[in-house]
Amino acid sequence: MIQHLYQDLLNWKNSSTRKPLILQGARQVGKTWLMKEFGKREFEQVILTKFGQKLPQ
Repeated sequence: MIQHLYQDLLNWKNSSTRKPLILQGARQVGKTWLMKEFGKREFEQVILTKFGQKLPQ
């Protein structure tokens, strides 16, 4: 499963029509880990932004 997702990310990276990537899915399934690992291996610099979290009041 992880190899399949990683290959999808490589295809996105190598696409000539690449657009910004937004990853969505269920909680606790490894989205953040996958993106951090992909970023470390494939890019010199990475910015991760998490949306959807409520700010403390």
